[in-house]
Amino acid sequence: MKKFLYILIFFNIVFNNNLYTKENMMILKLKNGDVEIELFDKVAPNHVKRFKELSNSGKYDGVVFHRVIDGFMAQTGDVKYGNSNSENFNLSLAGTGGSDLGDLKAEFSDTAHTRGVLSMARSADPDSANSQFFIVFDNSPHLDRNYSAFGKVTKGMELIDLIKKGEGSSGSVENPDKIISLKSKK
Repeated sequence: MKKFLYILIFFNIVFNNNLYTKENMMILKLKNGDVEIELFDKVAPNHVKRFKELSNSGKYDGVVFHRVIDGFMAQTGDVKYGNSNSENFNLSLAGTGGSDLGDLKAEFSDTAHTRGVLSMARSADPDSANSQFFIVFDNSPHLDRNYSAFGKVTKGMELIDLIKKGEGSSGSVENPDKIISLKSKK
């Protein structure tokens, strides 16, 4: 009986972890292939909720990587001005817009901004994150506890490395790469 109980507990843990993992996995389609992302809903629950909401409603589809700094990060997520499929698309304004939803309160944590981490972009106001996010190319400890990390690339980081890089210190990109689609993994 005791052995049966241990087996039951083991399968419950494995089954529940698989459900949790699948629920918090996203597929980012880029021109060179698919990138898998795991979301950290226990670390930044409100940022994860917002990211899923915008992703699964198609708001990120067609949005350009408007700011890409080699060795640092690739920024995207301006659903207002950065969506190349929208009549509001304006590359010179990309990076200044967000969604129609309210800004998020910061969810800073001890999660390190290591290679592949996703974090929300914001203005100087810590509580100004909305829809824009970035993916870190290399370890960036100066961002730790200053930006809300909410996920990490688990597969396909080599595809993130292929995103067209910007020019100068601003990382502004001409003819930028874009998100083809971003959805929960099914």
